[in-house]
Amino acid sequence: MSIRKLVVANGICFVEIPAAGIYLLCGAPADSVKHLLRRGIIQTTERNGVAFENGPNAILLSDSMIQNGHLCNLAEFPILQMLYRQGMLIPNHPNNTGMKPKLIGTPEQLAAQLRYIHRGNYGLISAEEMMKAGVDEAAADELMRVKLKFAFGQIARPEAFVECHPLTAASIDIGNGVSIKRLAHNVFDIRHGEDFVEVDLNLEPHQIYPCPYPLSHVAIDRHYFAVVHAGDGDGWDFNRPAMGSVLIHQGRVYLIDAGPNIHYSLDALGIGKKEVAGIFHTHCHDDHFAGLTTLLQCDRPLQYFATPLVRASVTRKFCALLSIPESEFARYFDICDLIEGEWNDIMGLEVRPTISPHPVETTIFNFRVLWEGGYRTYAHLADIASFGVIDAMISADATAPGLSPERAQAVKASYLEAVDLKKIDIGGGMIHGCAEDFATDATPRLLLAHTSRDLTQEERRIGSGAPFGTLDVMIPGEQNFLLRDASEFLKSYFPTVPVERLHMLLNNRIVTFNPETIITSAGTVPQEIYLLLAGKVEILTQDPHSAHFLFSGSLLAESAAIHNRESEDTYRSVGFVQALRLPADLYRNFVERFFSSAELLKVRTVEERLRRTFLFSDAVTNTTLFSLAKNCTITRLHAGRHFIGDPHQLHLIGKGRLAKGNDEKAPVLGKGEFWGADSLFAAVSKGAGEPATAAEPEPSLVALDSCEVYSVPLKLVSRIPVVRWKLFEAFRNAHPYAAPRYRGTAR
Repeated sequence: MSIRKLVVANGICFVEIPAAGIYLLCGAPADSVKHLLRRGIIQTTERNGVAFENGPNAILLSDSMIQNGHLCNLAEFPILQMLYRQGMLIPNHPNNTGMKPKLIGTPEQLAAQLRYIHRGNYGLISAEEMMKAGVDEAAADELMRVKLKFAFGQIARPEAFVECHPLTAASIDIGNGVSIKRLAHNVFDIRHGEDFVEVDLNLEPHQIYPCPYPLSHVAIDRHYFAVVHAGDGDGWDFNRPAMGSVLIHQGRVYLIDAGPNIHYSLDALGIGKKEVAGIFHTHCHDDHFAGLTTLLQCDRPLQYFATPLVRASVTRKFCALLSIPESEFARYFDICDLIEGEWNDIMGLEVRPTISPHPVETTIFNFRVLWEGGYRTYAHLADIASFGVIDAMISADATAPGLSPERAQAVKASYLEAVDLKKIDIGGGMIHGCAEDFATDATPRLLLAHTSRDLTQEERRIGSGAPFGTLDVMIPGEQNFLLRDASEFLKSYFPTVPVERLHMLLNNRIVTFNPETIITSAGTVPQEIYLLLAGKVEILTQDPHSAHFLFSGSLLAESAAIHNRESEDTYRSVGFVQALRLPADLYRNFVERFFSSAELLKVRTVEERLRRTFLFSDAVTNTTLFSLAKNCTITRLHAGRHFIGDPHQLHLIGKGRLAKGNDEKAPVLGKGEFWGADSLFAAVSKGAGEPATAAEPEPSLVALDSCEVYSVPLKLVSRIPVVRWKLFEAFRNAHPYAAPRYRGTAR
């Protein structure tokens, strides 16, 4: 047989056709290269005395841009692996035969990938784009000199080194007698001669792409100022996450960069996504960028800290990948621009970003907090250039690509500034740092990162390692910051209750649950309610195929405890979880004393119904859901009655079935399915180069049996990032090869 298919992971396959010289990566989600490395599919070989990697030379993209909340097509690193680690673009390399990496997919996905790869290579591509981000002309010209030096003198289009094969309804030939045909959405037939294999890139409901490396659970204390080391690797290290750190300041959690599979790292550290107050972003390469869409899946926008240059570069790549207007970026993130070269104060955490030479706009960060005896300072130097590379870039000609001697000296000085703790990139090569440059650094603790190889003896003399979850405490915490968070959550739940009355609830203990612990079981009457403060909790419902997740600020088993009835769901910790234990009888007495119990329970009933729908099942806290429930309208219909929805509302089916028309072949919507949100994305192009489409008029639906329809104001829904992201996924998947447009839990 001339074709061999290897199932690598959920949604990832590898198809080998040696006789045709085709090695096809099918599906390219985050860290797909690391999955190939871990499985031994990519190995180091040698030819003519030159060592290099083998691996895929073609990529079959998913028809879907997003599946179950996660990006399906991130081809940047697979393409880089082909061009440089396999040597397909390196002059005089034995593997440079003139063949280009092949990209195969829908015209829309191909166009999006080319735009995203282009931005991933260069970031901002002209001095004009830089000036639009607020840089003056002289600085923009200087930055373009650096960019052109890394780019060997010119900004090249990705079409120059990637060969695209648009895949529509018919079979296509990708070369050497290999053909690909779509059989159904995300299902493909790959043939060579008489042999063929079928590849299915669809994920099952609630299935996600796995993490290529194992992570152990770690319990993290919330200190006054501390650094949690969440990654020392690079984009090729299949044993560790890419370089990144978690900053804790006054108990609040901040991330430095968001690499692939960041959600797995947060789970292992016992940090729920809702606990992340903000992200400090160094640059837009995928090993620091690909986790952004995971972080936006919360019920409030995440604070995004970067210089305007880096933010503009990231925005363009993010929106190119998703084929959305750049204005959409601000709908998911709370943008907080930082002033480059100055100390920016963020509630007592001071940060100074400094421009660093790199192919894309990049800053290093110094963080400091004032304490006894002076500041405590941490420096994060991701994707720096080695001194050898910097010296080779020096040019006194102000019009030639490169660095001025003065700028080169200033960059080196910024790298070597003495601080209390410093993490440095030692990845080497043309765009990364070198440990030897820091041999005389006066910083007492140097951490070496951003590499996939073992450290040399010389490097081990210069700097330390920091395994995943290692904690450097800069200023110890002498107060319980989780209790402060509990107080803030309760104030948001009960804004009219005097603070001193809330102390009745706050005067309870905070408990810790180990990973994978059942907190409350279905079929039992809960004797306590838990206010989730840290970590992630899984809700296992009566539907065996349904599971949802809750984060900080959520109340566990509240409804069952208030009604003094058996819980219908099981609550289970994912990693380490910390929660405020509230005795059920005390909580019931509190509610009855300060509220109209009937009114509260009525809203809570609607809230519970919304919670069981696909849109509001994950990462939406009780406070947000309570606000939606208060503004929710429930329409009850008998069989045969028509429903015409308000175009300013989102509609969900809570019970029964509705048909779009009286035709027997009309689409049927069932429990949990939704419609009415397309107007949110009227400005989003349906395909590369196509004009934006206007929102469709609200359809008249016919009840097939007894139905309940929940309607919530669209303006409220649009402000919840995780819900907006789910609606965007449904909108994007409404194409000829996707499931019907009106899809919800039945997806």
